[in-house]
This record gives sequence, structure tokens and C-alpha cells, in this order.
Amino acid sequence: MPAAHHIALTAEEDRTLYELSLADGVARRIKRRAITLRLNASGWTTPQIAQHLHQCEHTVRQTLQRWHEGGLGGLWEAPGRGGKTKWQNADIEAVEIWLQEQRSYTSVQLCERLASERGVVLSGNQLGRILQKRATSVSA
Repeated sequence: MPAAHHIALTAEEDRTLYELSLADGVARRIKRRAITLRLNASGWTTPQIAQHLHQCEHTVRQTLQRWHEGGLGGLWEAPGRGGKTKWQNADIEAVEIWLQEQRSYTSVQLCERLASERGVVLSGNQLGRILQKRATSVSA
């Protein structure tokens, strides 16, 4: 059985974590991590926290480890995770201009033109999703 992890929070850290757990615009996982830390500091054990938050005990221990290693900043994900975009806004703006021409394009034709003229390789589905997302954000 792993050793018990307990943290001690100052009043200021506790207040910051409380406000973080209720803040709008903060990712759900960050809020859960803040709650996990506050429960641990209140004397809850790792299994109790895991059961209460419907998480694995490993996840709770990982959150406590993040706190020990990085403090408040350790609650957020490290930069550089995930796939990088292969296109720029200027590429999609060019596609939107092409769509205003006096001809119609299939998604395959748009992707071929994008690859030949701008060196950006996208699938038809991906290009469609990007254009649809831009259209909904503009109309909203």
C-alpha cells in the first residue's frame, strides 16, 4: 500500500483553491484538482477523495504530486501537449476567398489547391470542420 499523502495549505492557498474551484472559464479538471487538494488538506484520505470525486486513487495521488512539485502552477497541463495545427488563419481565409469565386469546389479539390498553392495538407473532413467552426463563430 502506498504511503499516505497529506498536504498542508495556508489560509491564502486554501482561499485561492476555493475560488479556483468555482471560477468560470477554468477547465473542469483544474477545478477537480483544486477540490482534491482542499479535501486532502482537510484530512480526507486518498481512497475517500477518489470515491467522492469518482476518480481513481492514482489520479488523486497524481494531483497531490503535482502540488508538491509545482504548487499552484502544477495544476495546469504542461505546454506543448497535443497535436499542432498544420494550417494558419491565412490559409483558411484563402480557402474562403476561393469559395467566393464563380465556380464550385468539392472538398477534395479545395484540399488539392490548398496543398499545391500553400503547402498545407488537410483532409476534406478536417477542412470541412474548420470551415464550419469558423462559420458558426462568425454568425454567433
